[in-house]
Formats: sequence, structure tokens, C-alpha cells
Amino acid sequence: MGKKTIHVSDFSGTVLRPDDDMVKVVVLEHPDLVAGPVQLDATPAEVESIDDAALDVAVVEIHDRHGHGEPRRVVLTASEFDAMATDTPMAQLLKTAERVRPPKARKTAEKPDYGTIEHAGKPHRGRVTEEEAQLVRDRLDEVNKRLADAGIRQIDPADPEHAARYGFAATP
Repeated sequence: MGKKTIHVSDFSGTVLRPDDDMVKVVVLEHPDLVAGPVQLDATPAEVESIDDAALDVAVVEIHDRHGHGEPRRVVLTASEFDAMATDTPMAQLLKTAERVRPPKARKTAEKPDYGTIEHAGKPHRGRVTEEEAQLVRDRLDEVNKRLADAGIRQIDPADPEHAARYGFAATP
């Protein structure tokens, strides 16, 4: 049994042939958009007027002076925003205004706990804790099987570096 994919323009409902050009339109913001950005399929002809219809807008955030609550995001025409500057032209204000630094990216990835059987014995730059070394010594076959299955080097108690790292007794 085979599968056949039929592409249809989301804008017009027109069935697109395999050799037809198709573009993807990602809607980032819209008053009716409730669950984040969405993707729509269209033909180039259906979206060629988008650039002509584009507005010159200013997108601003209004933050509480004390940093309480979420900022309000407002979109207004550039001319309406420019008219708010009554002392100095907006173009000059924007050139001389203090730059906003983007927030520092937070590291969301948690560090693996090498003191657990799931991660014990994996190569890492940090110090081997006694918990990790004990797990490796007590369950070497299980650790090596997991490492081998993951395509990672295995631990050899006869290797002087591994023996020192995981506390294996020196072999004569």
C-alpha cells in the first residue's frame, strides 16, 4: 500500500500539483493566534501582495518602572509613534537612546549525575566522585555494556588511568 500526499493552499483551498511552487507563511503574531506561531501553505502568487500591504510599524514594550509583572507589547504605526516625540525628532532619539541588552540565555540543560547508574563511567572532565567510582567498581559489567551500547569507550580496570580514576586495585 502506498501513500499519496496532496498539498492544498491554506489561503484558497486550491490543490497544488507536485510541480507547483509552494511557499510557507509563518504567522508569528495575530489577534486570533492563541497557541503560538503557525505555518500556512500558499502559492507565491497568493502572497506576492504581502510586501505591498506591509505597514511601517513600531513594536514597543511598556515595562513597569519597578519591573513588576509582564511588559505590555504594543504595535502602532511608525508615524503614530514618531508623533509622540515632541522635543526631539524620533529618528534622532532612536540613534542616541540607550541600547537594550538581550537577556542572558539561561542554561536549561541539567548536568548529568555521574553518581547514578544511568551516567556512571561516561567520560567527563569533572572529578570522579566516590559514588560514581563505587558504582563503576561494583557494577562494571553493567556499566561497560551501557557504554558499549552507546558507542562510548569502555572502562578497563587494567588501564592505569582508569584504575586510578575509578579506584581499581593496581594489578601486578
